[in-house]
Amino acid sequence: MTDDLPMEEYRRAGLEITKGNPELYKSLWSRRDDVTLANPFGPPVRGWEEVSARLDLAASNYREGQDYEFENVSTVVTRELAYTVEIERIRTRVGGSDELTAIAIRATTVFRREDGTWKVTHRHGDPIPSMRPAESVLQS
Repeated sequence: MTDDLPMEEYRRAGLEITKGNPELYKSLWSRRDDVTLANPFGPPVRGWEEVSARLDLAASNYREGQDYEFENVSTVVTRELAYTVEIERIRTRVGGSDELTAIAIRATTVFRREDGTWKVTHRHGDPIPSMRPAESVLQS
């Protein structure tokens, strides 16, 4: 059953985001009102219009991505839902920098079967922080 998850296309689309192009990535997303996205570029968003705009914003922060690699931590697939937990590693130019920067992102992606096709319905991706003391999570 995991063979029909669109992971090859999803990873190719992830590389396109790091080149500044969100369109392939956006084509894999559900258009339903309950889609959600949580990434480093603002608070979580819900609904296709907000998710689409946030994906455009994310792509606008990157250029010339390359060397996309992933480490699958876990994949679970049921008839209607699936999720992956992965570490994504890329090199890309971020913001106004001319330097290729290595980035590692921990990402959880939820897929839902819609009309016989897997669609992304949620993604949470953020940079992997270094180990920190427990107190670092406290807000003042």
